Amino acid sequence: MKEAWQERSRPARLERRYQFPNYSALRDFLDCAAEVSEREGLYPDMGFGRDYVNITIHCDEGSTELNERQRRFAVLLDEHCPAATSG
Repeated sequence: MKEAWQERSRPARLERRYQFPNYSALRDFLDCAAEVSEREGLYPDMGFGRDYVNITIHCDEGSTELNERQRRFAVLLDEHCPAATSG
């Protein structure tokens, strides 16, 4: 997993901010992220503006730790979705 992902412990989660040069690039990323979510069955919290998106991947309800599924999702976003810079 790339260093841009921040692991937090209370509550357990992974966070990352992606920056984009324009809305079109952001839109391409969101479309790709939706495909990864559908395929993996994992739906992170996403908040976005014109040229950025903040993503939070939470641990499963009732758990206090992230599992390999959540970590794998972060890796898949980095590998399969259009390049962006970390903010």
